[in-house]
Amino acid sequence: MLLLNGSVFVPSVLTLIGIPGLQSVQCWIGIPFCVMYVIAVTGNSLILGIIRYERSLHKPMYIFLAMLGATDIALSTCILPKMLGIFWFHLPEISFAACLLQMWLIHSFQAIESGILLAMALDRYVAICDPLRHTTIFSQQLLTHIGVGVTLRAAILTVPSIMLIKCRLKLYRTTVISHSYCEHMAVVKLAIEDVRINKIYGLFVAFSILGFDIIFITLSYVQIFLTVFQLPQKEARFKAFNTCIAHICVFLQFYLLAFFSFFTHRFGSHIPPYVHILLSNLYLLVPPFLNPIVYGVKTKQIRDHVLKMFLPKKP
Repeated sequence: MLLLNGSVFVPSVLTLIGIPGLQSVQCWIGIPFCVMYVIAVTGNSLILGIIRYERSLHKPMYIFLAMLGATDIALSTCILPKMLGIFWFHLPEISFAACLLQMWLIHSFQAIESGILLAMALDRYVAICDPLRHTTIFSQQLLTHIGVGVTLRAAILTVPSIMLIKCRLKLYRTTVISHSYCEHMAVVKLAIEDVRINKIYGLFVAFSILGFDIIFITLSYVQIFLTVFQLPQKEARFKAFNTCIAHICVFLQFYLLAFFSFFTHRFGSHIPPYVHILLSNLYLLVPPFLNPIVYGVKTKQIRDHVLKMFLPKKP
């Protein structure tokens, strides 16, 4: 319903324009995005299948990897089908309720992925720094509690940001979102009312989840490196360090992209809008795309099972 000065009262439908300034080439940008999505879904599904049916991989490290793979599939599926609908089929409209749901799912799965990366770092910390107690500490019960805890933390902390939009923000200056998916700040900036509470809570969630996780992940790897460098044998040091390389690669690419996207969106007013949007898209699409490749190459057990599936045994 339109009010004075062209403002809109709780719009029923919003419009996603895709990548501002690059609308004429969005159809071509969609091609590598689609390839990344197919590889992400295929690679993560392959890892999930291998871990599910290979009993020797029913260990904490691989169970966490399976959780990460499932989260990556869900995260990329939340964003890419609708994005390709905008890029290829000119379907920019999305209902307000669906937009809020997409926003909640995206931010929840981001938080879940961060929590799983923290759990993987702690698993490597115990495995290397206290190997005799690793099996006792990381029991099946603890793994279940970690999975439930990480999911509940993400869901509970992200719900208020959705409710603040739904309950507080009634008047919108436009229904056009300059983004390719429903991102929290992109929707909040449409409102006419005071949005300081929404911005403050968004910062609180970002720093309470990403900030907390990155601090403890960093501390875990610092302690791991100190322990590894104290090992007397060079071969033992290399073996211990090699088990962490894949985790470190995944950790770095996830958090570096996260912080670039987060800070450019909030504080990079001089940066062109299409750079903001491309960074946001890459932040959501690159980790699910790279994770199965990194773990498939660097994790011997996964690599061996993949080769066994696709390369027939010689007679």
